Amino acid sequence: MKFICGALSLFLVSCLLAHADWQPLWPDGAPGSPHPPVVEEKIKPAGAKEYRPREAFKDADGKQSRFTDTSEPAYWYYPADPDKANGAAVVIFPGGGYSILAMGHEGHDYAEWLNARGIAAVVVKYRVSWKDEAGFHYPAPYLDARRAIRLTREKAKEWNIDPDKIGVMGSSAGGHLASMCVTLFDETFDLEGAEQKISCRPDFGILVYPVIGMDQPWGHGGSRRRLLGPENPDDLAEELATYRRVTEKTPPCFLIHAADDKAVPVRNSLAFASACAENGVPAVLQVVSRGGHGFGLSGRGDASDWPELLERWLAMKPWE
Repeated sequence: MKFICGALSLFLVSCLLAHADWQPLWPDGAPGSPHPPVVEEKIKPAGAKEYRPREAFKDADGKQSRFTDTSEPAYWYYPADPDKANGAAVVIFPGGGYSILAMGHEGHDYAEWLNARGIAAVVVKYRVSWKDEAGFHYPAPYLDARRAIRLTREKAKEWNIDPDKIGVMGSSAGGHLASMCVTLFDETFDLEGAEQKISCRPDFGILVYPVIGMDQPWGHGGSRRRLLGPENPDDLAEELATYRRVTEKTPPCFLIHAADDKAVPVRNSLAFASACAENGVPAVLQVVSRGGHGFGLSGRGDASDWPELLERWLAMKPWE
């Protein structure tokens, strides 16, 4: 019996470790971008001055690095502590203006925080680049986001997750990506093929200082340019301005924004929350006076305690 218990424990640990690294999001290649890729993924660890191929930073903490030219979309699965798990999961999209991915404070840090509260997490490395030739304009990042939600549902039984308790969380441009997930889930793309048989509608959304007004001067010009490409058409910007796309089918959302955010003005969250109110969508918007942009979990000014507000919101089970 002691041998069986030991073997079982080893098996469970092995299963967890099997996911403790990046796994391909599209095993057969990501749709909608050049094959083979024309860019090579690069990272910039904390303290480094520039982005270089991963091999140049072999000893760096990959979790806290920033990424660009992410030609091979991937995910990192964080299982919740079995003693605390409540069956919920959150798919996380780090921000970075659709040019880079701030993988540490807007990705892995969120995942560990959620795990401590019984919620599984999936950090997503979606396609971004500064280079137009990479071909990572819309809908490439959104296809990666939808795939990550569907993959989490596919693996719900294996990961001991309730497929009806899957949310999304994103910061800044990642918040825009999450806002597309909670509003544009009925869109169809031929590139997805059989993928569309599985619902990509999240059951709740967490938008952290999100870009929303793609069609407005108070949106974020850098995110718009990188997502829409060099032609940067106004009609597509309006289509992807997600405050315009909220309907009664949009799931419950939590938003946090600082009033002194100069990079992505608070009007972004105000517009989205107002649209939720107009459509009868349960939404909580927390506006703090000081915090700036990109504060992550640690916060700044009176944004320092915002994770406690999120924790209380999650305790109310918004997916129900």
